[in-house]
Amino acid sequence: MTQPFIGMLLFIFLIIPPIARFFESIMILHMHMQMPLFILSGFLMYPFLREKAPNFFLEWNKNGKPGLLLFLLIIVYWTIPRTMDDALQNYLVEWFKFVSLTFFAGIPLRDSWSKVPSSAKQWLFVLILVLFTVMGVLYILSPVQLCNNYLLVEQVTLGWGFITMGICIMIYLIQKWFINPGDYE
Repeated sequence: MTQPFIGMLLFIFLIIPPIARFFESIMILHMHMQMPLFILSGFLMYPFLREKAPNFFLEWNKNGKPGLLLFLLIIVYWTIPRTMDDALQNYLVEWFKFVSLTFFAGIPLRDSWSKVPSSAKQWLFVLILVLFTVMGVLYILSPVQLCNNYLLVEQVTLGWGFITMGICIMIYLIQKWFINPGDYE
């Protein structure tokens, strides 16, 4: 099986209504499982699209920075509590979530990753670290429900999930900054 085929199967699997409802029924699964899996499906579908439309990626994402910016904007948009509520209440917004995370986040991320320098990749991790930390603190310390479709305890659990992912990113960055891989080759 090729990567694009696996990516398409993953996308189709994730949009099956019972599967989508299962992921969306628990807040942390919605944010930290379903959304990254849609990004992964786009990431895997990229080689097929690059083969079919090579000039498109060369024209709009020459140095990789527009793709990373688009990826970051989509990620920030879907961390807003109101957008998660909208995706649960309106099927058009839900479909926009599926399409935007797959085609406007996963594919541009894969296209940009090889084009940008290492410093841009590290800055992307730092920005995601800040975003996850801020959102984690917001979800944990908020005395009211931020998402009407989820309980307050699920909101706190999601906040701790954001903090945990932020800690993992911080560990990765510290390792990247202080350990030279050449010393171990």
